Amino acid sequence: MIEPDTPRDEQARLEALRSLSILDTPPEERFDCLTRLAKRFFDVPIALVSLVDADRQWFKSCVGLGVSETSRDISFCGHAILGDEPFVVPDAIADARFEDNPLVSGEPHIRFYAGCPLSAPNGRKLGTLCVLDRQPRVLDEDDLAVLKDLASMVERELAAVHMATLDELTGISNRRGFIMLVQHSLRICVRQKMSASLVFMDLDKFKAINDTFGHAEGDRALTEFAQQMKHACRDSDVCGRLGGDEFAMLLINTSREDADVIVARLHESVAKYNEAAGRGYDIAFSQGIVGFDPARHPSVDAMLADGDALMYERKRSRR
Repeated sequence: MIEPDTPRDEQARLEALRSLSILDTPPEERFDCLTRLAKRFFDVPIALVSLVDADRQWFKSCVGLGVSETSRDISFCGHAILGDEPFVVPDAIADARFEDNPLVSGEPHIRFYAGCPLSAPNGRKLGTLCVLDRQPRVLDEDDLAVLKDLASMVERELAAVHMATLDELTGISNRRGFIMLVQHSLRICVRQKMSASLVFMDLDKFKAINDTFGHAEGDRALTEFAQQMKHACRDSDVCGRLGGDEFAMLLINTSREDADVIVARLHESVAKYNEAAGRGYDIAFSQGIVGFDPARHPSVDAMLADGDALMYERKRSRR
């Protein structure tokens, strides 16, 4: 068996995947209808929408298979996301890459695989729409065209998911997307025994910007602050606009003390922007920083509430 290579853009690819906030979510009819259609058209026992995570492939939609994920190192889809065209294995037993793969030698006894890569709106590969059979198969050009068409339909649904979790103005996660990403990240932190800190932020005197300079300038201030916040975050961190002039960051593997350093750096970055922009007003913010405590924070909302309270306490103390 030959394990799939790691794509050269792996970190950016995983960031694109996780920005969808779709991993470990319940089944949805809009994806299930497409796998049912693929199963019926190709007359195969198994059809999947498979998303390739860091160490697993997870099935957003699964017809004909009794598991929701498998290890990435034995996945066919891990190979498929390395290219742009459908990846086809006519007979896995006759293919050195898969002949002794446990998915071939054991359940579900795969002999045939065809997977079309699924791309995010930014072009990063997320996973595949794939069909599998327990008998060797060959696809002709018409079959491949249909597989591509169905994959394009899945991509459109994934793009719709992306838009539902994205703040249209700033381009970062909205409240729904932020909470879903944080839930996933905190589960990883608990499993890996990593620390995490949440920073709840509110822009100072934002109403005055709107009232004095107009809402278009207020939108510009929100967008620029979001960009400054993104630059302060690392690839593993999560940032989002919760609504209005409220923002938040989840800093992964970061102690409360280290979070202070990152926030101080953000204050410096915003101050430099203000000096260079000279727009007649300054962007400024107050923050509340909360260290993640699983016992105290059974939900993301509980952590946000603590951060909100600390932020307002800080804001009152500065008046």
